[in-house]
Amino acid sequence: MEILIDNQQTRIPVTPEMEKIIRDVILKAGEYLELEDNVEVSVALVDDENIRALNRDYRAMDCPTDVLSFALDEEDITEERTFVEAGDTHLLGDIIISLEMTLAQAQEYGHSFTRELAFLTVHGMLHLLGYDHTDEDEEAEMRSLEEAILGQLNITRE
Repeated sequence: MEILIDNQQTRIPVTPEMEKIIRDVILKAGEYLELEDNVEVSVALVDDENIRALNRDYRAMDCPTDVLSFALDEEDITEERTFVEAGDTHLLGDIIISLEMTLAQAQEYGHSFTRELAFLTVHGMLHLLGYDHTDEDEEAEMRSLEEAILGQLNITRE
């Protein structure tokens, strides 16, 4: 799996450890959900101003949010797929994370920045794969997957 991380903000320094947790979470989600190896995910780390603009433009909500996901293929990748050739890379989509919101929520919820970053990463990844939380059953399924994937990395609520 190819994971591209692009830091597009300057307010919160991005460390190699932060990039490692993002990569580890995405790889573990791929393993847990038995994804093909030939997928590519991009992660953009942004500030509140940039995520607010995206949220306004794409969701008609004029406020910052913590994470947005933009799937490049609306098909559910968890279903059986046919690729043109073995080895072709399937571009899964983009995960956009506000690091300002990550820090604020970690403080609000009383856990580490690392835990919140990992949670937002897996949450965004699941959205790319077609999971949602528009009703109680979907939300319960998504939360269960999030906790299972993070649990395999020993990332728990602190």
